[in-house]
Amino acid sequence: MTTTSTAAPAMGGARVRVQRFGTFLSGMIMPNIAAFIAWGFITMLFIPAGFFGADSPFGWHWAPVAEIIGGGGDSAAIGWQGAMTALAEGEGGNFLGYVGLVGPMVTYLLPLLIANTAGRMVYGERGGVVATIATMGVIVGTNIPMFLGAMIMGPIAAWLTKKMDRIWDGKIRPGFEMLVNNFSAGILGMILAIVGFFAFGPVMLGISTVLGAAVDWLVSLQLLPIVSIIVEPAKVLFLNNAINHGVFTPLGIEQATETGKSLLFLIEANPGPGIGLLLAFTFFGVGAAKASAPGAAVIQFFGGIHEIYFPYALSKPTTILALIAGGAAGVTTNMLLGGGLAFPAAPGSIIAVTAAAVGPGIANLLVVYLSVVIAAAVTFVITAVILRASRKRDLAAEEAGAGTFGAAISRTEANKGKKSSVLGTLGTGAATATAGSGATTVTAEGPIRSIVFACDAGMGSSAMGASVLRNKIKQAGVEGVSVTNQAIANLDGSADLVITQQQLTDRARNASPDAMHISVDNFMNSPKYDEVVQMVQAQAEAQTREPATAAVEQTTAPATGTGVLSLDRVRIHAGSATRDEALKEAADALVAAGAVTPDYLQAMHEREKSVSTFMGNGLAIPHGTNDAKDAVLGSALSVVRYDGGVDWDGDRATFVIGIAGKDGDHLQILSQIAELFSDEDDVARLNAATSPEELYDLLAAVNEA
Repeated sequence: MTTTSTAAPAMGGARVRVQRFGTFLSGMIMPNIAAFIAWGFITMLFIPAGFFGADSPFGWHWAPVAEIIGGGGDSAAIGWQGAMTALAEGEGGNFLGYVGLVGPMVTYLLPLLIANTAGRMVYGERGGVVATIATMGVIVGTNIPMFLGAMIMGPIAAWLTKKMDRIWDGKIRPGFEMLVNNFSAGILGMILAIVGFFAFGPVMLGISTVLGAAVDWLVSLQLLPIVSIIVEPAKVLFLNNAINHGVFTPLGIEQATETGKSLLFLIEANPGPGIGLLLAFTFFGVGAAKASAPGAAVIQFFGGIHEIYFPYALSKPTTILALIAGGAAGVTTNMLLGGGLAFPAAPGSIIAVTAAAVGPGIANLLVVYLSVVIAAAVTFVITAVILRASRKRDLAAEEAGAGTFGAAISRTEANKGKKSSVLGTLGTGAATATAGSGATTVTAEGPIRSIVFACDAGMGSSAMGASVLRNKIKQAGVEGVSVTNQAIANLDGSADLVITQQQLTDRARNASPDAMHISVDNFMNSPKYDEVVQMVQAQAEAQTREPATAAVEQTTAPATGTGVLSLDRVRIHAGSATRDEALKEAADALVAAGAVTPDYLQAMHEREKSVSTFMGNGLAIPHGTNDAKDAVLGSALSVVRYDGGVDWDGDRATFVIGIAGKDGDHLQILSQIAELFSDEDDVARLNAATSPEELYDLLAAVNEA
């Protein structure tokens, strides 16, 4: 089995922080990849040298192409560069006639999409709007495709918006919220756009110029292949999306805008090193690695899911040298022969690479193919030598039950590939381990209804793993268990079980501390899937065997009126309170209702130590940790409105809703509460209620959960 190492928390913490920053960088780009591809296809088809351009090598010239790429007016200049020149020289005229599609998309659309996405990541829709306004100033101030400026100004603008809103949070008179919110965002956006135009833009222009010169310098000295020394090991540590979409894509787009293609798109995305490694394991590997490598090779090469080969490299770390050599060989080929892609290949499959390479011409496509083949061949040969040199030792380890596939974290666990391999106890109090028959067995403390496969981007490998386990659960005849996939950054704590690759488990645990966590070395065919199926099967059988017990528990649940909330647990205080005072009042109300024991208050404090329960919109929902399930006797709510506010670790809470949920009821209750407090008009009505009775009537929807 595979467990997560905790022996070096400092290094692990640093790795998690680097991964989180890398995820943030790539998170700005990845949701907008479709727009990059659209621009790439328009460029590939309609620029003068494109398939339908005036200088088409295929003789496929199409008359309306000039209008698509830009042209016309009183100047002979063509395209968006000509439009800029005409505008600067006072030739205004038919400005739109020059602009077309190619120039505005790369100059305005793509950077503004990045800025909006970055703003939403920091502060939701409001942050996205202000980030877009501010970035427009940077773009106009530089008049070039300002991807780097968007990736910096966008988050800064959203962060400033968030800080600005906190200044008057809870101080706006009812009825004036929309007025204040719109004008404050508009004024801040205006100020940031002006700052971007006069100050930030020129600085970003200088930085872009320096970075571009650095790339040109590496190319001129034929040193670009040494970048693979950093890129290939970083990929194996799950920084592949951050490197490709956070660094190379912005620089590559600017280069492609000038030259029609960029080899930067192929430094990380080249599928050659990965397929070379997997083919070597197919022929010279041992045990589970050899058996699963052919299927992994198909998925990596044609599906573009590079993460699938990372466990193979981690099981034999010296093969990372082969990946570095193969990556450098591919970069060298493209650098010497002029190969490159017209737009990002996302995902990095041979199919996407072909689509992005054919635009600049058939000769370019052949060079790119050659770089893939050479990268694969170099990686294959070196990996084969490494595997052959250690083959006897690896076979002996397999026979002794200490196989190396999946030993990147632990080399001394049980046999790989057997159904008796067991689940690791990776959650923080969400799973318990008991010894028996020489193995470690994991049992879930609570019901498992929601299983989430999480990876860096929430696509690719996690989608594949979710599909595999979903089919296994369906074949086992188990119902009522959802299996989905998403990005680690989007984990919201609602999952009962989270499955991740080994290198990502620490980050997933931080994002969803109360879930049960399982790390796997392989999303394709992990033996742990069978253990999960057995666990949910046992859960389903227990529920059908013990209906009487469930009925008894139902009858002993506390009386709560018509549901989880009753009028006696709804209060309004004119003054303020400390967080600890609010926690005690919430816990006391739940104790009085018979929903929890007095020990639940301590569990509430433990929860706040690990993660704040402040939800935004003036709402805090204190509740206990998963370890406190024995202190929960039934499902109930308490609602207290503090008109003077509660300082909740730097945030201002007006409503403090204590919650206790039995048998998973809290998920439905939380859903109802979230719906009520997500609407600004509903929140305004809750704040305007003049009596507990009126407030109770407005909250009655929670009893429908």
